[in-house]
Amino acid sequence: MSVVLAIETSCDETAVSVVRNGVEVLSNVVSSQIDLHAKFGGVVPEVASRAHLESLELVVNQAITDAGIAVEEIGAVAATHGPGLIGALLVGVSAAKALALAWGVPYVGVNHMEGHLFAALLQEPNLPLPAVVLLVSGGHTMIVHMKQLGSYEIVGSTIDDAAGEAFDKVARYLGLGYPGGPIIDRLAVDGDPAAISFPRAMPGELDFSFSGLKTAVVNYVRKEPSTSNEDIAASFQQAVVDVLVDKTLSAARQVGAASACLGGGVAANSALRSRFVEACNEAEISYLVPEREFCTDNAAMIASAAQWRLDNDGSTPLDAGANPSLKLV
Repeated sequence: MSVVLAIETSCDETAVSVVRNGVEVLSNVVSSQIDLHAKFGGVVPEVASRAHLESLELVVNQAITDAGIAVEEIGAVAATHGPGLIGALLVGVSAAKALALAWGVPYVGVNHMEGHLFAALLQEPNLPLPAVVLLVSGGHTMIVHMKQLGSYEIVGSTIDDAAGEAFDKVARYLGLGYPGGPIIDRLAVDGDPAAISFPRAMPGELDFSFSGLKTAVVNYVRKEPSTSNEDIAASFQQAVVDVLVDKTLSAARQVGAASACLGGGVAANSALRSRFVEACNEAEISYLVPEREFCTDNAAMIASAAQWRLDNDGSTPLDAGANPSLKLV
C-alpha cells in the first residue's frame, strides 16, 4: 500500500490530505482564509502567504491525526507547485520538501489543474476514458480532453475572464460581497433565470468569453436599477451555466468522449451541477460530478495526481521550484 501526504497552498486555502493508493481518502483538512480576504474584496497575495505559514503545521498535524496513521506509514509527500500565487506556492512546496527530507521519502510536485482532473477519480477510479472535463474556477475556465491519465488536450478555454472571475466581478458590482460565486448561487434560488435575456457569447465555438456578459449585467443594472438582485443573479448565472454546459457537451460529441466530468471551484455551483447532469442524461453520456469538497481547492486531488505521477514518472527533484504560470499542456 502506498500513502501520500499532499499539501495544497496555491491560493487562499491551506489544505492537507492523506490518501492511500491514489483513491482512498484517509483525511482531507482545509483551513479557509475567506474571512481574511473578504474585507479586501479579493485575495491579497501577501496576506495569503502569511496565513499559510501560520496554519500549515497545524493542518499537517490534523491531517495525520485524522488519517489515523503513523508518520512512518507515509510513503511520499506532494505539493502543488503551480499554477497559483508564487508566495503561497512556495510555502507549500518548501514545507513538502522539508517533510520529505525529514521522513526520507520522495517529493512529488503536482500541477494544480491536473489535480482537479484527478478529483473525479477519487469517486470513480474506473472513470470511462477518454473523457472531457470542464475545469472551471476563479482563475481557469477550460474544456480538457483527457485521452488517458497523463495525456491531455485543451479543446476550449476562455479568451478573457474565467467564469469564477465573472461571478466575483458581478457580485462586487452589485455590492454583494466576496466570494461572489456562492453568494450569487444563493440569491439565484429566489430569482427568475428567465427574467433577463443576457448574452451567450461565441455560440458554435468551444472557447469562452465572459467579459461581455459582465458588461451586459452592468449596463442592464444602470438602465433598470429597480430590478431585484435575485433576478439579476439568477439570469446571470443561467447565462454562464448555459454556455459552460452546452460547450462541454459539444466538445464531448466532437472528440467522441466516453464520459464528461466537472472540476474546479465553480463546479460547486448548484445550477451548474443540476444542469450538467440533466444535459448528460439527455445526451446519454456517462458523467461524474465530484462532491463539493473535491471541487474547491483541496489536497486530496493533489495526492491522487501525485500517486499517479510517482508511479509513472518517479519523484520530483528537490531543486525543482514553484511555477506560478505552470500550464497543463
